[in-house]
Amino acid sequence: MHWQPRTSGGTFHGWDIMLRMTENVLEVRNLLKSYGAFRAVDDVSFSVPKGRVVGFLGPNGAGKTTTIHILLGITERSGGDIRYFGDDFTTHRLECLQRINAASAFNTLLGRITVLENLLVFADLYEVPNARQKIAELLERFEISHTSSSQYWNLSAGQRTRINLVKSLLNDPEILLMDEPTASLDPDIADKTLSIIEEMKRERGLSILFTSHNMSEITRICDEVIFLDRGRIVAQDTPRNLVKRITAATLRVAFDSDAKESVEPYLRGQGQEFKFAGTDSVEILTEEARIPELLFGMSHTGKRIIDIEIVKPTLEDVFLQIARTRI
Repeated sequence: MHWQPRTSGGTFHGWDIMLRMTENVLEVRNLLKSYGAFRAVDDVSFSVPKGRVVGFLGPNGAGKTTTIHILLGITERSGGDIRYFGDDFTTHRLECLQRINAASAFNTLLGRITVLENLLVFADLYEVPNARQKIAELLERFEISHTSSSQYWNLSAGQRTRINLVKSLLNDPEILLMDEPTASLDPDIADKTLSIIEEMKRERGLSILFTSHNMSEITRICDEVIFLDRGRIVAQDTPRNLVKRITAATLRVAFDSDAKESVEPYLRGQGQEFKFAGTDSVEILTEEARIPELLFGMSHTGKRIIDIEIVKPTLEDVFLQIARTRI
């Protein structure tokens, strides 16, 4: 099927066809946010398919939070188009907001009322049936039932973060916009929170737009990663494919005895970058494809290899590479 988008009032009617074909829950086209001459978000286009997690990465000031605020209607965009579930966000704002939700470690609820009172307010806004039961179930799932009668401002940062996550799930959203949702959580609770997110994605096809500075989180839960820098998308792919952009790896080899005098000349002859830790182990920065060859060569220097460790690039390495090349 071939289609051409027709525009009317700045929106793409052809998106309806595309949505049905791709089942995208969210479509963003040519998003723009300007503050005078400064463009905080500069011609950003992407989609979030049903049941997929798309991660936003980028340095501070890259435009991640601004983009999410625009998608929630908190910040007014300067240009571009947003569609949820095939509907234009401008003309179907209330219908869209009923089906989405957001969570952030930086949001705060009303401090002088209890957790339950806060959540009942939001449940009423979303017209949640059996609200008290739903709240109780979510509080238990996040292991914070004991906070129900506590005033919000008396909670710890980690408890507040989990309360915000409970709030974000009250209306059984079809897409969650999550901005650093685990920033205030200790590692154990953060891990449990991510597990809950993964369960919801599996069980009911929840779609998520997820920002974090924690690369292991992004690698763990995201199907696709978008790198933002200075308001523009500079890279976009699966975590695995992004990591493949870096072909270098670190090879660590330990020997059963002093190996420096034998192994060092061999590595120099191979033009490798290396350093010895003591005299019986060496760390080599090389291309991943050369590792078998180097191991074979070192094994023929007369020294017995007793341990091998290969450290491959991570998403953090990709992040640093992109950031440094754009300075």
